[in-house]
Amino acid sequence: MLGLMNAPSDDYARVERAIRFLEREAARQPGLAEVAAHVHLSEFHFQRLFKRWAGVSPKRFLQVVTLELAKERLRERGNVLAAAWDAGLSGPGRLHDLFVTLEAVTPGEFKARGAGLEIGWGVQPSPFGACLLGLTGRGICHLDFIDPDPGAKARALERLRAAWPRAEFVERPREAEAAAGRIFEPRAAGEPLPVLAAGTNFQVRVWSALLRIPAGATATYAELARSLGRPRAARAVGQALARNRVAYLIPCHRVIAKLGVLGGYRWGPERKKAMLAWERTRAEAEA
Repeated sequence: MLGLMNAPSDDYARVERAIRFLEREAARQPGLAEVAAHVHLSEFHFQRLFKRWAGVSPKRFLQVVTLELAKERLRERGNVLAAAWDAGLSGPGRLHDLFVTLEAVTPGEFKARGAGLEIGWGVQPSPFGACLLGLTGRGICHLDFIDPDPGAKARALERLRAAWPRAEFVERPREAEAAAGRIFEPRAAGEPLPVLAAGTNFQVRVWSALLRIPAGATATYAELARSLGRPRAARAVGQALARNRVAYLIPCHRVIAKLGVLGGYRWGPERKKAMLAWERTRAEAEA
């Protein structure tokens, strides 16, 4: 539908620069020409880039980036997790156009730290910049976004190795390409996409709860803690999010500090804003 995987690899870098510029200059509400000039594009090409990347006009996309819709949705929906759980859904029908199933490693496997496990890996483009994928026979175990600098790929691969230090690693670009297509390209239906997670019991509970937040919606740390029956554990929830090594699929980007305040994100605040806006515009287009 949007052809995002075919977009030039530097599209996201320019989008991120535009978001950063608009945040800094939001009080002035700069127009299309000024933002286009900041990312060294003509108005025409900037407009086309946004349409290709987000599926909507720059003006509509940037309205979403300001998080005004996030504030409105929280006011309208109240406890989004409670609403989703009451409906028995992982989201309002689909999660990023597909279902995600989360399987946790056993305590013995967690202690073994990947011993006896073969992990295929590959670097692929995505709507949010290049990403490194880690794949096992039981599902995706790693998704890490890579910043556009010379040493970033090596650092990302080292993070994968550190997460599963005793595993055997094999580069498998074709498998990574197929997985990236399933994650980021729209799909009307298909087999569930499995994710293999390694964490403590509490961390896995937090990550499972994240799958209940509908695409394009947000929940607060406190709301997530309450949904787990641990209303005073908002800080522990934040620590569990920080340990998530499967970006986007385990959607920690949908958790915000409080009404309209994003909070931190290990892959960068601009990427978090872009993810929320991208999901929300897709959800609106489907609706």
